[in-house]
Amino acid sequence: MASREYWADLIRLAEKYDFRIFADECYSEIYRNEAPVGALTVARELGADPDRVVLFNSLSKRSNLPGLRSGLIASGPENIKRIKQLRAYSGAPLPAPLQAAAAKVWADEAHVQENRALYQEKYTVADEVFSGLKGYMPPEAGFFLWLPVDDGEAAAMKLWTQTGVRVLPGAYLSQGETGANPGEHYIRVALVAPKEDTRAALITLRDCLY
Repeated sequence: MASREYWADLIRLAEKYDFRIFADECYSEIYRNEAPVGALTVARELGADPDRVVLFNSLSKRSNLPGLRSGLIASGPENIKRIKQLRAYSGAPLPAPLQAAAAKVWADEAHVQENRALYQEKYTVADEVFSGLKGYMPPEAGFFLWLPVDDGEAAAMKLWTQTGVRVLPGAYLSQGETGANPGEHYIRVALVAPKEDTRAALITLRDCLY
């Protein structure tokens, strides 16, 4: 989870070397203890040009509604002007009934808090199941575990063929600058099933791989 200091360093670099930051904050409402700081918040604190940051969010993770295809882009006035033009030329219109439903969901915070509480319960489950696992890192936010293994592909295949539990090799989601892939020795596990199903799957995973 990016810290205020991380964003501040990055924004200063963007102003010094004239580049833009595209901040994917779609998981910003799913966190354990403290809400993550947003990139635009830090830009405002620094007095930086808001056009240095383009922030993306959606209902996909916040409200578990990926099929609604409703999101937002926030930035400075120049970027928004260009994005509006791009949207007018290439965007797919969202039907009015879906827009109305999305507006209702964006305006409601109660379900977001309930959703976050469910994920917090599953964080606790994961901590219990993997309490003795060397290299286990309790998640601060989001709904993924990154679990250490010898070989991510081999571990994922073993889990799928022997137990039916499906995970993703970490190497599929990362890339190394010098050829070495930092995700090679991890699997990514999504905590998206109901709590007791998640508990059963994590126990099965632990007993199969560790």
